[in-house]
Amino acid sequence: MYEAHELSRDECMQLLGAGVAGRIALVTPTGPHIMPVNYSVQNHSTLIRTTAYSLIGTYGRDTVVAFEVDKFDHEYQRGWSVVARGRAEIVDDARELAQIQNSWPPRPWATGQRNLVVRIPWTELSGRRLGLGWNPYDELSVRRSV
Repeated sequence: MYEAHELSRDECMQLLGAGVAGRIALVTPTGPHIMPVNYSVQNHSTLIRTTAYSLIGTYGRDTVVAFEVDKFDHEYQRGWSVVARGRAEIVDDARELAQIQNSWPPRPWATGQRNLVVRIPWTELSGRRLGLGWNPYDELSVRRSV
């Protein structure tokens, strides 16, 4: 058994910035939903692309959502998790969209047109890991580079 240790803000940002896929949690009229999404990170925000008619496009606008990335090592019984919370907003300014496209656009794996860009500015950022003596960043199987 390992003790849980809080990750620093810098560690949380490093792990968020290295990833390509996570989960967004939001509440709809039928209850809470958690959906896997591809994402990017810019200016202390998570960015995703979706459709206007998706659960995120329909119910995520102007609501507080949670975004989570994690990794678990079942063999060594250790892992980490980072959660970012914030009020989701639609990015519709043409200049901003061009800047996102030119720097680090979110790239959905799912087929279809996903032209709605949703930004989640982080109002809360927290993370934890189980076990000492290892660096979660070193254990990532994929590291996104900008």
